[in-house]
Amino acid sequence: MIHIDGNTLTIETVTRVCLEGLRVTLDSSARARMKKSRAFVKKILKEGRTVYGITTGVGELANQLIPLKDVEKLQHNLLRSHATNVGSPLSENVVRGVMLLRANALAKGFSGVRIRLVETLLELLNKRVYPYIPCQGSVGASGDLSPLAHLGLVLTGEGECLLNGKRVPSRKILEDVGITPLSLQAKEGLALINGTQIMAALGCLVTTEASLLMKNAQVAGAMSLEALKGTSKAFDQKIHQVRPHSGQLRCAANMRKLVAGSSIIASHKNCEKVQDAYTLRCIPQVYGPMLEIIDYTRNVLEVEINSATDNPLVFPDEEEVISGGNFHGEPLAFVMDYLGIALAETGDISERTIDRLVNPHVSGLPPFLAHQSGLNSGFMISQYTAASLVSENKVLAHPASVDSIPTSAGQEDHVSMGSISARHAWDILHNVEYVLAIEMLTAAQGIDFQSLKPGKGTGAAHQIIRKYISHVHEDRPLYPDIEKVREMVVSGEIVSAVEKAIGPLK
Repeated sequence: MIHIDGNTLTIETVTRVCLEGLRVTLDSSARARMKKSRAFVKKILKEGRTVYGITTGVGELANQLIPLKDVEKLQHNLLRSHATNVGSPLSENVVRGVMLLRANALAKGFSGVRIRLVETLLELLNKRVYPYIPCQGSVGASGDLSPLAHLGLVLTGEGECLLNGKRVPSRKILEDVGITPLSLQAKEGLALINGTQIMAALGCLVTTEASLLMKNAQVAGAMSLEALKGTSKAFDQKIHQVRPHSGQLRCAANMRKLVAGSSIIASHKNCEKVQDAYTLRCIPQVYGPMLEIIDYTRNVLEVEINSATDNPLVFPDEEEVISGGNFHGEPLAFVMDYLGIALAETGDISERTIDRLVNPHVSGLPPFLAHQSGLNSGFMISQYTAASLVSENKVLAHPASVDSIPTSAGQEDHVSMGSISARHAWDILHNVEYVLAIEMLTAAQGIDFQSLKPGKGTGAAHQIIRKYISHVHEDRPLYPDIEKVREMVVSGEIVSAVEKAIGPLK
């Protein structure tokens, strides 16, 4: 059971709730803060104050006063009018993250909502009720307004849920699981839709998977080094100590560990080759900064997932309600674009390595790693697939955060496009998983052509791949092999086998 209090959530916990379905409850400390905040909202209503989003319209309509008798209807209308997202639905894993993060933001006690609202949101989460949230339509300025409205509707018994991949009216689902729909009160509809939880949920998942992906990328690079009979001299600690970027140092140390004990590398220690191509020689200088970008992204997300991101915010101790811009998605838009670019570069260097492995003019290996080349095409077209994926990534890596289109009649005149940044990073990540799978397959085939043993780490990777996928002696459909290795990349099976052999990669 996970206890949320608005302040101590971690990316690891978010990921576990998303992927493992851990149950979540509201911590007692959060209840006390929320109770105080709600009491002040009630005082505002009793005194008849004019407060944005409570007794006024929103956006460009902020100057429209709302009669007290219509304050609750306003909150329902906000959800109905804002639920305009389109496209394919977010996956159940992502929706779980969205619900958790929205509940945690409200639990901070600066939103003025009832405890019951957060409890109902967590009840949906714990009973695996998944709101239907189409993925396109947020500009990431007043938070993820439109997609979060789809979530909010379900709390009131409106909107739709996903059940076994099909859209079902939410009221029926709520009845089936015994959840009573909420009748929203003042401030609650607005509090549900102002926030960055769509981009943050995607960000947590992408960042977690990217950490594992980069371990796989280093394993793949080391396997390729062995297959191409490269040298490990470029990973010498002395080189990296005189340019001591932390990621570069970590990556170089990983590469040394991966190929330690390699008979293949030792066999050509004094050969005539002067140096390796950049794709091999510069792995620490390319993958190292990517490790640092992941660390930076984690730091931003750790702050964001424990922040109050709606508007206005309620400060009961000072008896103030302040309208600001904590909902603006720029911090996440920037880091998701940054991470997407880094992931795209990971795919770029991997694809160039694949090309080097299959190219007989530079590899020293049979053409396209095929036996009886000509009769067999080997891995020729696998490189095409990788090239296609990295080309697609180059389009997806264009930073969405550099764009802005004013909304709400110019009241919201600068927007972040952060949910687009997050979705693109998500898509790039999955494309790179396939590229790395192809590199591992081709590298394993290349190692098979060597008569000597690879290093302890690369040998463990080669062995676990060969446990499931045999050497390609004659042409066969390769897509099942690619899918299988991609599964092993995502599950961490290859990295686990390697780390069991040589210890943790940094």
